[in-house]
Amino acid sequence: MRAVGFDAFGAPQVLHPIDLRDPVPAAGEVLVRVMAAGVAPVDVMARSGLLTALYAGQQPPFVPGMEVAGTVEALGSGVGGELSVGDPVAAFVNFTGAHGGYSELISLPAESVVRAPAGLSTAEAATTVLNPLTAHNALDALDLPAGSTLLVTGAAGAVGGCLIQLAAHEGLQVIAQAASRDEELVRALGAGGFVPREADLAQAVRAQLPDGVDAVVDPANLGVEATGAVRDDGQYAALRPSATGADRGIIVHGLNVRQRSADHAAIVSLRDLFDQGVLTTRLGGVIPVRDATRAHELLEAGGLRGRIVLDLTAF
Repeated sequence: MRAVGFDAFGAPQVLHPIDLRDPVPAAGEVLVRVMAAGVAPVDVMARSGLLTALYAGQQPPFVPGMEVAGTVEALGSGVGGELSVGDPVAAFVNFTGAHGGYSELISLPAESVVRAPAGLSTAEAATTVLNPLTAHNALDALDLPAGSTLLVTGAAGAVGGCLIQLAAHEGLQVIAQAASRDEELVRALGAGGFVPREADLAQAVRAQLPDGVDAVVDPANLGVEATGAVRDDGQYAALRPSATGADRGIIVHGLNVRQRSADHAAIVSLRDLFDQGVLTTRLGGVIPVRDATRAHELLEAGGLRGRIVLDLTAF
């Protein structure tokens, strides 16, 4: 099978086509023919060398890609339930080594694979796992009661948008931080309050809530700037490695969505929220997999308002 990966860490140009053996599904696994793969910040981190520990003791090539959509190619023994060969699916990929989503075929634990949400294109379906699960994982960690106040940084981004929709669905009061041009977007997603990105974050939040918010989820990785908007004894959720320490009694959650890679119940529940219209897709563009370098360049340039997806049918 064909895939796109890298042999050495570096700039987007290290990505190149590679040939790998076709995987065979083991017991409890689903073989997916990948038609679309999401391009996420974690892919850039892996390619650029920020996740070298992930590849300790392994030999290249390395293949990134943490979420895919396609069809069921084969089922390993013991896999039953709702999936049959040919079914459209979406899946979480706990990538490591040459096992990654930028591949024509990938064998995955059945717990990581679900029927794709109804009515979506394959490219759209490839955006329905990683971002929502990341947001869900953060909200689970915070465990805020309905009516609590939540600040979301980078709220117009792919993860930020999911956070707003899920938090609003859970009855939280959301203040969104984003560029001024995105105020209409984040309010449409469910944010009740807004802070422009160019404003002093803590000062602007406390102008609306003098004691600060109950918690913040920080997709923009602002760290101390974000914790300044949190009340004493509140909570801060970091989605990337962060040196932000706790003060004023603030509880810091360092989160890694990989821990939920086989949380089938969570992945199914999020799929159902897409079916119900509670969650909506945020497709930032579709790029042929042969141009994966360009996809990584666009992601690194910033300013995207949705997830870029690689078309795996376009080698």
